[in-house]
Amino acid sequence: MNTKELLQRFEESTARYIEELSRFTMEELRRQPSPSEWSIGQMYVHLYQSALYMQLANIAKCQSGSDVTTGEKSEIGRDVFAKGELPPIRVQVPPSPEYTPAQPESKEQILEGLNAVVARVQEVEPQLQAISPEHKIAHPAFGLCNAQEWFQLIEMHYRHHFRQLDRLKGELVQN
Repeated sequence: MNTKELLQRFEESTARYIEELSRFTMEELRRQPSPSEWSIGQMYVHLYQSALYMQLANIAKCQSGSDVTTGEKSEIGRDVFAKGELPPIRVQVPPSPEYTPAQPESKEQILEGLNAVVARVQEVEPQLQAISPEHKIAHPAFGLCNAQEWFQLIEMHYRHHFRQLDRLKGELVQN
């Protein structure tokens, strides 16, 4: 899939997240199904923070040539990129200040975060072809990824979390 198609799919995913956001109260956005699970709001914060501070930051590193390394993807990384999607599994890590997103303060905060990602993704997409595919940054699970792969991960990551959103919406109805 080319980067223009990825951009379009990402924009469609973001539009769905924004539409879904309008349906929740702040109480619903902050409600955690259990102390070890994220709320819908925390999932939203995770989406835009991961894009801004991991995927887009690593694209910038690939572009500048800083901290780049050589090597290959892990087996799971090769599988993810061959399929064009993250595995349909729940990834759970113990709650921690480094990984657990804060509860959102407002819907406006979430909208600003989502819109900031859209603006950056739209800005970065035309620059991707000029970034050497040999400039790679390590992903914790997928191994070494170049700028175009980090770009693809943004779209895949947003799509992946629709499963979590649907599950959390279902739990809201049950409670």
